[in-house]
Amino acid sequence: MKSICVFCASSLGEREEYQLAAEALGHILARQSIRLIYGGAKVGLMGTVADAVLQSGGAVTGVIPHFLSGKEIAHTGLNELILVESMHERKLQMSKLADGFIALPGGYGTLEELLEIITWAQLGLHHKPVAVLNINGYYNHLIQLLDHMAAEGLLKERHRRMMLFTDKVEDVINTMLHYSPPITNPLLDKLSKT
Repeated sequence: MKSICVFCASSLGEREEYQLAAEALGHILARQSIRLIYGGAKVGLMGTVADAVLQSGGAVTGVIPHFLSGKEIAHTGLNELILVESMHERKLQMSKLADGFIALPGGYGTLEELLEIITWAQLGLHHKPVAVLNINGYYNHLIQLLDHMAAEGLLKERHRRMMLFTDKVEDVINTMLHYSPPITNPLLDKLSKT
């Protein structure tokens, strides 16, 4: 993998572990010569992971909409900052630039980005690994929800397994490298039920 998109919060959160995980991930990406693709902000966990990559001599591409850049949250020290018109264009651009995706703890925006990119994978629009860093059990309830969805027959088990979870920053890249996407064809799935 040459580039990884990281979804995470524009705030630091209440636990130091989240910031430490963002820093550790940034250093790992730089050491492995993996370019960071992210939302382009200088604040919160977003800024933390970008700064860690840069401090370790790595490369960072930020993608930020004009309306956010204008609020003075754009990170001006990146190797590349791409300005786009909308949040939708931001996600599309990041997905094109990345060979895989990692979610750190975050709020609505992080969850929305994570669920959209895994939905695209489920639909076969891409075959890139999607990993979640479950720092300090932050995503335990999401794991329970996904298991519940599968148990209720609303999420196929092979699709449930597409979202990769680990609680160790040092394991996430290796987990992604060993990902093998399921054969996904929604039309064939529908026909097989009739």
